[in-house]
Amino acid sequence: MDKIAVLIPCYNEEQTIEKVIRDVQTALPEAAIYVYNNNSTDKTVELAQAQGAIVRHEYKQGKGNVIRRMFREIDAECYLMIDGDDTYPLDCAREMADMVLCHNADMVVGDRLSSTYFSENKRPFHNFGNSLMRYGINKLFHTDIKDIMTGYRAFSYEFVKTFPVVSKGFEIETEMTIHAVNYNMQVENVVVEYRDRPEGSVSKLNTYSDGLRVIRKMIQLYRNYKPLHFFGLLCLFLLLVALLLMFPIVSVYLKTGLVPRFPTLIVCGFIVLAGILSFFAGMILEVMSAKDKRDFEYHLAKINAEKRHT
Repeated sequence: MDKIAVLIPCYNEEQTIEKVIRDVQTALPEAAIYVYNNNSTDKTVELAQAQGAIVRHEYKQGKGNVIRRMFREIDAECYLMIDGDDTYPLDCAREMADMVLCHNADMVVGDRLSSTYFSENKRPFHNFGNSLMRYGINKLFHTDIKDIMTGYRAFSYEFVKTFPVVSKGFEIETEMTIHAVNYNMQVENVVVEYRDRPEGSVSKLNTYSDGLRVIRKMIQLYRNYKPLHFFGLLCLFLLLVALLLMFPIVSVYLKTGLVPRFPTLIVCGFIVLAGILSFFAGMILEVMSAKDKRDFEYHLAKINAEKRHT
């Protein structure tokens, strides 16, 4: 088992990968450096190998697929994940690793948004999307994560071996964040500098399609992890719709004693029934979610025992 494993997912990063590896070697000379190539068509692999990194491959396209492969194959006391595009200086790498190794942090978030991100990043919709996700997740899950979409993170062995990677693409960062929050894992924030990609280096993130996938993932995880809240809100919405539709019918009935629109009244009844079903579905799923959290704690204890014996 490595003491510190630095994980670098890469797709066509020949312009920056050498510098990133050299910076890692300077900041964490004892670390094992793993570059995971995701079907690059340039010289990323050759350049990474020349710098002494261990190069492995994931042939299913997508950052989520790469991280799934990394987490399965690498055993380490501390994992530091960083992008291969040279947008993150490594001067905070030691602090992030020490939080995992010495202060029991399960995930350390490299917080770009509290430093230079908004001035350095030249893509305004990315800036808006990052702010929106941070606000949405912190409100929905009652937490205080400073940067949801950052690719600069450190993880404990326990986090990596208990995290089920479901996402295939860039929504993986959202999934990791909500997983840590839902299971009451220790999350720390470290402010890191951010610099925009060098000229000629192109982002693989599509602002609109990937942004929609990230938002859909957030809603999906809120439904899965907070089912009573999700279906309770759905129940409330349906009941409000039913009341709005019924109000004119009740008003006419009180004045004339007649029910002028029976079809609308029937529809209202079905909407109310759907709301009640939503509420009880949320209650059932909430019990299942509580059981899942208990099972997770048992699984976490098992992972800890395995780690002590390695």
